[in-house]
Amino acid sequence: MTEQSILVGCIKNDPSAQRELYNRYSPKMLSVCYRFGNSREDAEDMLQEGFIKVFTQIHTFQNKGSFEGWIRRILVHTCINFLKKNKKFTDCLHLEDAGFLEVKEESLPSVMQARQVIECIRLLPLGYKTVLNLYAIEGYSHKEIGELLEIGESTSRSQYTRAKSMLERMLIKKKIIDSPQENLQVSVVLKK
Repeated sequence: MTEQSILVGCIKNDPSAQRELYNRYSPKMLSVCYRFGNSREDAEDMLQEGFIKVFTQIHTFQNKGSFEGWIRRILVHTCINFLKKNKKFTDCLHLEDAGFLEVKEESLPSVMQARQVIECIRLLPLGYKTVLNLYAIEGYSHKEIGELLEIGESTSRSQYTRAKSMLERMLIKKKIIDSPQENLQVSVVLKK
């Protein structure tokens, strides 16, 4: 089925089109949910909730931008709402200020290291992980993150800085990178 025929079928509530859409996009979207969730169960719950929204809102897709991007935005918002609803985010936001660590985003880990980087990101405190995912991977601005998470823009910036610092220390400890100067461009490694 083509993307357009899937879209038309889903608008008509055709179960075969809905199944095709889910089968086509759920693996990528599960990886998005997995980065936000604390467990595989959380990620699967987020995925299910997100696809329910996709199916109920599919008539609002206006063929502006990619269909996959539209689905991804719904899933990201679903993940954020899931974390808020379950109060899994708010406890991690207000930590004492950490010192600023200058980070250079020049080198890129190999594809083999990408899985290790993802696992290190998943080990970050939830507030750090969420802001890092939204900013570096999903491309939201700190202002947008602040609105989504109901925090200040400066809080988003400091959470991101602390997340990168902590991630860098983890990567050095696991010998994925050698030194603070050998940082990575997270968004390129994890975007797909």
